[in-house]
Amino acid sequence: MPALRWGCCLLFVLFLCACSTTAQIQTDPQGKISSADRADKPSAKKNARNGKTNGSSPAPARGSEVKPQDLGPGFSGIDPSAKPPEDCPPGTEPRTIATGQTVRVNGSNGLENGDAEIDEDVDEIVDLLRLAQAYRDKGDMDNALKSLDKAYGILLGEEEENSTVIRQKDDLRLLIARKILDIYTGKRLSTIGKQSEIPLIMNADVEKEIRSFQTVERSFFERSYERAGYYLPIMKQQLRQAGIPEELAWLPLVESGFQVHALSKARALGPWQFIPSTGYKYGLNRDLYIDERMNVEKSTQAAIAYLTDLHGLFGDWLTALAAYNCGEGRVLKVISRQQIDYLDHFWDLYRQLPYETARYVPRFLATLHIVKNPKKFGMNLPEPYAKPIAFETVKTKRAMKLFDIACQLGISTDTLVMLNPELRHQITPDRPYDLKIPQGMGQQYALVADQIKESKPPAPPERERRTKVVKYKVRQGDSVASISKKFGVSSKSLMAANGMKSESQLTTGKVLKIPVKAKEKGTAVASAKKGKSKKAAAEPAMLKYTVKKGDTLTQIARRYGTTPSEIQKINHLQSTQLRSGQVLRVRNPNSEAGG
Repeated sequence: MPALRWGCCLLFVLFLCACSTTAQIQTDPQGKISSADRADKPSAKKNARNGKTNGSSPAPARGSEVKPQDLGPGFSGIDPSAKPPEDCPPGTEPRTIATGQTVRVNGSNGLENGDAEIDEDVDEIVDLLRLAQAYRDKGDMDNALKSLDKAYGILLGEEEENSTVIRQKDDLRLLIARKILDIYTGKRLSTIGKQSEIPLIMNADVEKEIRSFQTVERSFFERSYERAGYYLPIMKQQLRQAGIPEELAWLPLVESGFQVHALSKARALGPWQFIPSTGYKYGLNRDLYIDERMNVEKSTQAAIAYLTDLHGLFGDWLTALAAYNCGEGRVLKVISRQQIDYLDHFWDLYRQLPYETARYVPRFLATLHIVKNPKKFGMNLPEPYAKPIAFETVKTKRAMKLFDIACQLGISTDTLVMLNPELRHQITPDRPYDLKIPQGMGQQYALVADQIKESKPPAPPERERRTKVVKYKVRQGDSVASISKKFGVSSKSLMAANGMKSESQLTTGKVLKIPVKAKEKGTAVASAKKGKSKKAAAEPAMLKYTVKKGDTLTQIARRYGTTPSEIQKINHLQSTQLRSGQVLRVRNPNSEAGG
């Protein structure tokens, strides 16, 4: 009989779980669950089979609590931990059995139930499952988890001897565990942007960065804080709309000091410091006229997309920020080396990350501590007087200097530069472009637009002016070194121009792009097709090279498209050791390119 009773209850619980996915449980007018239903209320501990509670203070009787409004059909609204008072006559309180009383199942089968406490346990589990679902639908994940924990604790109470009951209790445990895991996963990955999900940790590393901002970097911090006034409102608005923590709007202070034209040694550009490849991946285009990594609105959207992807990958914001700094591949590599699988949060890893990254996250946390309570840290940070510039957009179709436009409008060139920071040379593109100008100046621009002289296109970068690309089809017996010699380029630049990581990728019939110097393009092509040209023949066969500190034979050989052994042979060197100031003879690559 107990096994049959447990089977019926299990089917009922599964039916409730299925219904919970389709039925929307409404909230009460205040959007809260009444105090009678709080899952964190201390649970009264049962005595063995007497339905009463321990302790001196009696608990309220079941059914006497106030039922929350609109928590769904069938929801009792009763705190399952509540028990009848000790002075209640046996048999009169709900679910209590008087001595000698015969109890029948309340279901339709009419069979006798052999264990009253199992009935009570199942009822408590059902109530707790309903309560957890109500909390979850209201967004209160903490109390939903507490309700499920209580339900799970009831199942772990007493051991059963009946194998059928044991199996059914195991099924219930699995069901509750899945719901706990589901809520916990949703709690970690969901971000509502209304409250901080970035833990404001204070430790020795964070304190060290705070001291740095208070002393040697104080001027940098204050200037960056002042510049933030131009950009924070739009950044916070976009973060809020994306549903991720608004505190991330302070990340550019650590990245660039809120300087939109900041360029790092690694070629990272803009307030959010995107490198070109990551910028392209997240929709930031660049060409001769513009680089959208410096566009505040577009780069913020790209940063939001990148940070969201990283948070989805790592599950917490601090590790996501570390990956934002040094790349997700580097962080994943560190995680994969961990001996214990669950040591994958930032503070488990940061000692093994690059030094810059190990400081990066504490610097960001130090920034949050200071901006939230500057007086506590002896910083005088008034409300920034810098405010966003109100603007409107006008259409342009030709190249014009911002200086000329500003002169016609009677405004400062710096104003137009701040409104259009993505213009690399402060020249509008020779195609349709939305130019931002101060609010209310649209009509004035329309009157003077024809009077603004057209500008020449900006000159291409120097490296593009100095080199041209020729194509070469790989023949049988060719190698990277021989092709490099033939065209007078280094093996490294040849492989980089063709995306080759090793010489094994060089195959017969493959068409290579050869970056040659523009003035030698004709010579290189002619030498590759017809043999030695007159210009190449005029070049000396040998060149002299003075060894610099740190030079090696391998580096010099790569520079001149030759091999270390050949340099040793020409210079009669007995070893590979070089000394600073030593003069070596090396074969002229241009001479070799001719024949």
